[in-house]
Amino acid sequence: MTQTNIYTGGFADPAVASAHGFRAAMDVMARPGEIREITGGVAPEGLSIAAASLILTLCDPETGIYLAPDVDSTALRGWITFHTGAPIVPAAEADFAVGGWEALMPIDQYRIGTSEYPDRSATLVVELAEFAASNATLTGPGIKDTVRMNLPDVALMQRNSMLYPLGVDLFFTCGSEVSALPRSTQIQAEG
Repeated sequence: MTQTNIYTGGFADPAVASAHGFRAAMDVMARPGEIREITGGVAPEGLSIAAASLILTLCDPETGIYLAPDVDSTALRGWITFHTGAPIVPAAEADFAVGGWEALMPIDQYRIGTSEYPDRSATLVVELAEFAASNATLTGPGIKDTVRMNLPDVALMQRNSMLYPLGVDLFFTCGSEVSALPRSTQIQAEG
């Protein structure tokens, strides 16, 4: 990658694209397990269109981002800095953490909020190779009856939801698609 690549891949029309991106992000967070398209961002390397678009939409100079080792690169750091101004921080200080599931572990290195400020927790943006067949049934806010979803580690996500109102929230990204799992969701393993 050449240095000039950090300057490309941002939103062509930032006001419109970030509004669409924000709507997609909030829709999936409000409706756990649903999959929506989110586009507009193209990072130089290491991230899907959906993850890049989430970063462009949700991050700014006040938002610390942790890049897991599987996606961390000089080009990606430069791209994030140029397009969002967001600082790259250690996992324990992150507002957002981005990478593959295994590279983001252990989950207990991220902030889960406090009883006074439960919103001061991290949000993980988990890059997936695919949205696989479901292995969990979800219930809770934003779900009419139940929704089925594939989770990388059902038991770990159950433990996270038991911390509610504390815990981390998660976006799952693949290609140009995004799904979410807020900490308020109740999870039942299938099978």
